[in-house]
Amino acid sequence: MSTGILLAAGEGRRFGGSKQLARVGGRPLIEHALAALGDLDRRIVVLGARAAEVQAGADLSGAEVVVCADWPEGMGASLRSGLEAAGDTDEVVVMLADQPFLTAAVVARVRAAQGPAARATFAGAPGHPVVLRRALLARAGELHGDRGFRGRLDEATEVECGDLADPRDIDTRADLEVVRL
Repeated sequence: MSTGILLAAGEGRRFGGSKQLARVGGRPLIEHALAALGDLDRRIVVLGARAAEVQAGADLSGAEVVVCADWPEGMGASLRSGLEAAGDTDEVVVMLADQPFLTAAVVARVRAAQGPAARATFAGAPGHPVVLRRALLARAGELHGDRGFRGRLDEATEVECGDLADPRDIDTRADLEVVRL
């Protein structure tokens, strides 16, 4: 079984509000990212700050919503919440809600890679999605702070995806304005 975990728990401090709901191409950022996880067996959206606002403002149909009470601790806490909700699964595809230009083709290419983990790269720079398989999933209890599995991905197969998508994320309102031009 394959499970997608979409991390969307942050408060959007640098953005100045719920960046998950910022619109690109007429849809909230979170909906773009959720669409890229479309063909997986399960899709889990991890919310935290402004959870009710995000649920009310975005179409999260077909996804299981998990609210991470420990979201202020960082990405590790959010990922831990998503992994707990995923339970026994063969692989997890981790994506971020603020990358609206990643597509299902990127997810498929990274999932096709072999090994205990795989991660997308864009012009050689590591990014998302990240695929975690059983060997690494068993170590989820080690996640702390804002690093997620970052320190444990040394053995990840790197999969170049720069020909498929723009990996930029939207962290500030200025970032949003650039992609709207």
